[in-house]
Amino acid sequence: MKKSRIEKQKESIEFMIDLYCRKKHKTKEALCDECRELLQYANFRLDHCRFGENKPNCGSCKIHCYKKEMRGKIVEVMKFSGPRSLIYNPKIVFEHLVDKLKYK
Repeated sequence: MKKSRIEKQKESIEFMIDLYCRKKHKTKEALCDECRELLQYANFRLDHCRFGENKPNCGSCKIHCYKKEMRGKIVEVMKFSGPRSLIYNPKIVFEHLVDKLKYK
């Protein structure tokens, strides 16, 4: 069965937070408390996005639904993990780029 757009975005953000946590916080198997909280928050925001499946990518959205503190954290994670994703999971990068072009 084909995954929903929201589910794909959840997988991408989980991968990026996991990569960030392993490299920056030196975790081995599970996320640290701070990263686990960020992942839960990001998933909650995705689940409750007013645009649903037709949502733009968060970075392109005119409505910034993240709290200022959490927005800062997710931007930091994406700046770190985004370029590294090309090495660790290029499929996610490709899907993100296609999605970004499709849902401007």
